[in-house]
Amino acid sequence: MTTPHALQPISGGQRTAIYTEGFAADSQSTYREMRRRHPSFANVELAPDVPATLVIGYETAVQILNDADHFPADPRRWQDTVPGDSPILSTLGWRPNALRNEGADHRRFRSAGTDALGGVDLHAMHALVEEIAITLVNEFCAVGEAELIGQYVYPLVCTAIDTMLGIEPDIGEHLAAGTTQSFDNTVDPEAATETMVAALQDHVRRKRADPGDDVTSRLIGHPAELSDEELIEQIATLYTAAVEPQVHLIANALLLLVTDEPFSGGLRDGSLSTRDALDWVLFNDPPLANACARYPRQPMLMEGVWLPADEPVLVSMAACNDDPKVRGGDRSGNRSHLAFGAGRHRCPAQSAAYRIAQDAVDQLLDAVPDAELQVRASELHWRPGAFHRSLVALPVAFHPAPPLNPVRR
Repeated sequence: MTTPHALQPISGGQRTAIYTEGFAADSQSTYREMRRRHPSFANVELAPDVPATLVIGYETAVQILNDADHFPADPRRWQDTVPGDSPILSTLGWRPNALRNEGADHRRFRSAGTDALGGVDLHAMHALVEEIAITLVNEFCAVGEAELIGQYVYPLVCTAIDTMLGIEPDIGEHLAAGTTQSFDNTVDPEAATETMVAALQDHVRRKRADPGDDVTSRLIGHPAELSDEELIEQIATLYTAAVEPQVHLIANALLLLVTDEPFSGGLRDGSLSTRDALDWVLFNDPPLANACARYPRQPMLMEGVWLPADEPVLVSMAACNDDPKVRGGDRSGNRSHLAFGAGRHRCPAQSAAYRIAQDAVDQLLDAVPDAELQVRASELHWRPGAFHRSLVALPVAFHPAPPLNPVRR
């Protein structure tokens, strides 16, 4: 008789470590092997001795993400079973924010964040990204080569998000460093968290004293009346959810456009748009490959598989988007990918994410349209980690070009 303690019908207890360099180097082959064992679920390890279930079936993922009663996002009962010094808690641990709560707390945090983001002027964001991009491109366009993530994408995204949140440059430097460490689950995630919290405490103090037209000021003035601790958590959530995924959405799109001649040709002749390139990436190479952790309140039987109570169930956006049941045909204009999640925890900043990414890609390709990889695609390195799909570097070469004229407003 099958018991609700393990996913034995899938693979006899075997678990796939999805945090290793080997997985990062060829994750798609691993997803295909998972699907050979079961069409919707896989046994995985998120870190050493941290088991979880990975959802690889599209329809199953949509069902789970829309069923917060049986699959809540609050991790506290699971967290009680994890050693307090486990680095996985820097990513999945409970926080007083919309991502890690349900019920009244979720509604309160979600309304504050959604309302604050709703005040972002996308036309002003377009102008800002153009200005940032020109400044950055002018630093390398005459050289004929660049490492695009470090020299272009990362500083562009950080500056745009800092401006959107009202974060001053000195604080932004500390946040960027802490976010990178936290996102990678590096050896000292506690130190990374402390760096971010100290920087955000300073940021909140400054904004309370001198509010402006930015997301943080709108959070401070929101009827939810967030405490300083809650404010810091909302801003940290917005920042970490924006910077790293946004960087690698842009980087993965640029990789596509400098390696896929039919796609880049379609962009040049107008048959495809930059938005099509972004959606291709969100289907095929999403920067958040595995996310949306849920924690069943009780053992759940789905498709012949028992999902243990309180053990993480993560959605693999990368695998679900590749589900043979939903994949196929021309996806131009198709936004059915799960890259932004689904259900009540769906990302509330999609419009801003698309705006920044599209403008960043357009500005670079307008300046250096002949950019090509300096190495073979097989020689690129992907950062190991259970959750993300992100390049270490993206080196390109191009014909040297004259500096662009700065934006005058």
